[in-house]
Amino acid sequence: KKTVKSSIGQFELETPRDRAGSFEPQLVKKNQTKLTPEIDEKILSMFALGMSYRDIRGHIQDMYGVEVSEATITAVTDQLIPELKAWQARSLDTLYPFIWLDAIHYKIKENGRYVSKAIYTVLGVNIEGRKELLGLYISESEGANYWLSVLTDLHNRGVSDILIACVDGLKGFPEAIATIYPDAEVQECVIHQIRNSMKYVASKHQKEFMTDLKPVYKAATKDAAEAALDELDDKWGKLYPIVIASWRRKWGNLSVYFKYPDYVRKAIYTTNAI
Repeated sequence: KKTVKSSIGQFELETPRDRAGSFEPQLVKKNQTKLTPEIDEKILSMFALGMSYRDIRGHIQDMYGVEVSEATITAVTDQLIPELKAWQARSLDTLYPFIWLDAIHYKIKENGRYVSKAIYTVLGVNIEGRKELLGLYISESEGANYWLSVLTDLHNRGVSDILIACVDGLKGFPEAIATIYPDAEVQECVIHQIRNSMKYVASKHQKEFMTDLKPVYKAATKDAAEAALDELDDKWGKLYPIVIASWRRKWGNLSVYFKYPDYVRKAIYTTNAI
């Protein structure tokens, strides 16, 4: 037997032996009396995989035969907070050819109940062509005013210019971007626009409407897309005026990608990369 010290206290461990002395313990090595790094690393790796505290406790019990409290697991995972804050405040490149900005909504446990939170996500492509997660920000809901604070943070961390910003159809979003990056082109997400449009189209018409809509956003040129939009208006405008009006009102930001070659269009016409 030996006494093993760990981040959750100490315990007695009896290591099996065989007559030839060939048995090699794998979790707690011979002559090892401190276990803190091993348990901490296991807790952090399981936490990173999204496991609940209850599952982590169960796995630690199975692996080590040791019970750990939720307070102990919290103390271990709190070690990540300084690293997180350093990552959030790190310096960024001066220029990004294009970035995607979108909020993802998650159910998060807070004060014993699950609430919906918006995770503001900024994904960029640097001048070497590599994707880079620039920042994650949490808020109660999505709004253009909060996006303005996100963009201000990017500017403060060194981003002086963005060539193209791909965003969802949130009202006031392009104006928020223009406040910080007045020269940036803003491409509104075409997929978001299509999904929002289909909410107002009767189910019996959706298949036919989508067939007529495709020539608009899949056109080879902006002129061809505008001609297809006129045809869509002629056929469906009286039945779904709100949908057509939405496309015309947002057309300036929805059609930015037409001026670029196909390989750029594929990258910037939607925020689905996030």
